[in-house]
Amino acid sequence: MIGRQTHQAGRYLALLGLVLCMTQPFLAHAVQMVNDPNGFQSLTWGTALTTRPDLQVAKAGPHVSEYKLKDGQPLFAGIPVESLLFLSVDEQFARVTIRYQGDDRHKQILTHLEEQFGSLERVPGQMMRGLNQQYVWRGTETEISVTYHANTERGFIFIDSRTLAPRFNDLMTDSAE
Repeated sequence: MIGRQTHQAGRYLALLGLVLCMTQPFLAHAVQMVNDPNGFQSLTWGTALTTRPDLQVAKAGPHVSEYKLKDGQPLFAGIPVESLLFLSVDEQFARVTIRYQGDDRHKQILTHLEEQFGSLERVPGQMMRGLNQQYVWRGTETEISVTYHANTERGFIFIDSRTLAPRFNDLMTDSAE
């Protein structure tokens, strides 16, 4: 009887481990970025977004402001996305946040990012699909993070200045005191 209970407990733990692996994010190690853009499109990190006639303030704050495109469908690499926000910290361009939906768009975006910034490292036996996926490209000036939730087919891209984006966290810590 005890042997049977131990066997059932072992099967239960194996099943629980499998479920946890499927529901936890796949954390890819950061890939060393080739062709660091030092910004996004024609914007260099640190630029004052107020000087851009194609952007309008979406949300203004004392330190952090969000901007969006004035006209047209937001696009990333020619791919329609749900939203594209430009964020500044103390009036310096520091981050782009992109939201998209759909597995086809996700595949197109990954293909573009790999072509522009380097192939993802694929280790034999590594799971590149799952309920949650995360990919990171890290350059000297820029870091690009993609998170994709396969069950809802929602994706998020964060393109950050490696020197300015940490100030978002500093400001949140300062305002929480």
